[in-house]
Amino acid sequence: MQSTLAATVANAAQPPVDTTLGALGVSSVGSNVLVFGAGVFVLGLACAALHLERTAYRFASVTLAIVMLVAHREPAWVMAAHRFAEVAIGIAVGLGMAVVWPDRHPASSA
Repeated sequence: MQSTLAATVANAAQPPVDTTLGALGVSSVGSNVLVFGAGVFVLGLACAALHLERTAYRFASVTLAIVMLVAHREPAWVMAAHRFAEVAIGIAVGLGMAVVWPDRHPASSA
């Protein structure tokens, strides 16, 4: 998130998109290093094709890693949905804090 409300709102939509890309990268073929590597590579191609910033690739890859490589009892799509919810809640809190506690710039003395 950014320090001003306008910058925060402008950047708030990107992380959920990135997280969704990473969550969509989850497949039922298993969680091994080759599948993970191929998933990260495909995410890179998808981010490049969609003309997303490098941070999108990072967020998507982190989500893929969390969903694929962390041991869990639920199906992978449930873990992906939880990760998406975590990111969405974090963004909502960041937006709320930008409204409640705005960045105050000192007046310049020029």
